[in-house]
Amino acid sequence: MEERILKPGDIVRELNKYIVGQDDAKRAVAIALRNRWRRQKVKGPIKEEIYPNNIIMIGPTGVGKTEIARRLARIEDAPFVKVEATRYTEVGYVGRDVESMVRDLMNSAVGMVKAVKMKEIEKKAEILAEDKVIDLIMRKEGYSEGREGVRKMLKENKLDNMKVELQIEKKPMPMVEVLGGAGLEEIQMSLQDTLSNLFSGSKKKKYVSVKEALEIFKNEEANKLIDMDEVVEEAKKKVENNGIIFIDEIDKVAGGEAKSGPDVSRMGVQRDLLPIVEGTDIMTKYGIVKSHHILFIAAGAFNVHKPSDLIPELQGRFPIRVELSSLTEKDFERILVEPENALVKQYQALFETEGIDLKFTPDAIKSIAHFSAEANRISEDIGARRLSTVLTAVLDDLLFKIPDVKNKNIVIDGKYVEEKISSIIKNEDLTRYIL
Repeated sequence: MEERILKPGDIVRELNKYIVGQDDAKRAVAIALRNRWRRQKVKGPIKEEIYPNNIIMIGPTGVGKTEIARRLARIEDAPFVKVEATRYTEVGYVGRDVESMVRDLMNSAVGMVKAVKMKEIEKKAEILAEDKVIDLIMRKEGYSEGREGVRKMLKENKLDNMKVELQIEKKPMPMVEVLGGAGLEEIQMSLQDTLSNLFSGSKKKKYVSVKEALEIFKNEEANKLIDMDEVVEEAKKKVENNGIIFIDEIDKVAGGEAKSGPDVSRMGVQRDLLPIVEGTDIMTKYGIVKSHHILFIAAGAFNVHKPSDLIPELQGRFPIRVELSSLTEKDFERILVEPENALVKQYQALFETEGIDLKFTPDAIKSIAHFSAEANRISEDIGARRLSTVLTAVLDDLLFKIPDVKNKNIVIDGKYVEEKISSIIKNEDLTRYIL
């Protein structure tokens, strides 16, 4: 990771490419990310005593909480998982235990590191796969081409549809996820590994095309070339030093114990979450993972409860609190066109696949932003997500008809937007379902 990228100002500028506004939240996560880099540069035993400043983001839905955390992980190329606090229960109730979020993070990291290693040995695996497929083709009765002749035809894709016989390993039976305490999840992991080993030597004959055979052999050879112990070790380091866990809907487990009903264990979830956020050793199928330096970012609307309703110990482990503001009509206008993944740009790319040049006039953008803000006002406020529903309603007819449209230049103006949306937004009952 380049030092330039890890400067707080650079991190904020990178986040600005995808998220409009919310400067306080961007600043907080940028400092947190830089502090992790600083910790890794510290010499001596004090390095292990420097813990991350975990963050609570407070704000309504659709204002960018999740996107900030997700983009932050991409900037650092860090293992990342998003979880909902409401999925977990305290030990003793049916549901996922909180330790499973660290196991999910470790699984994500192993996948990331393995993908990088795969890229490094891709060419070598391709050559080995070619050799295996050439052997199969050469054994076919009546095939007299020389090896180099066959290799040339393979590279020119002339043999893609030829059928060859392979001996393929049988896949183990699919496993159903066991919901319950930590013990049950560990039993499930062991059972999956045992079944995989039982079936590993079992093979069956299958006829596939040469193109499919090349892909199968390429994956087989790549897996042989990759040292999984090295992958796991590297993944573990990434998790323990760079991992990010985003806990959404943390406000839903705040507050006191309910006397009955589904919320009976929410305070228990907080108590179970506390040691993980404080730092503990978690058993995973890849060995023990320490959670001491994982960055936890929690988020919630907190429209019923307040952050102070969380148990005091947990509050203390989230020292940084940032409030994200509701989005205005002007924000909506910027969100439609400014980010690199802006909705308008996405639809223009979709229309381009059909050979159509789609354009939006400035008054169309203003009109879409206005109707989105209005829909949020008279119905549930779902933030920027409303833009997607309004824009889909505006383009619905065109999306259906574009394969047959002869005019390859389509311009959406304010009048067109108003025609499509005004009748819907005036009917509040209809708005509830469509917008």
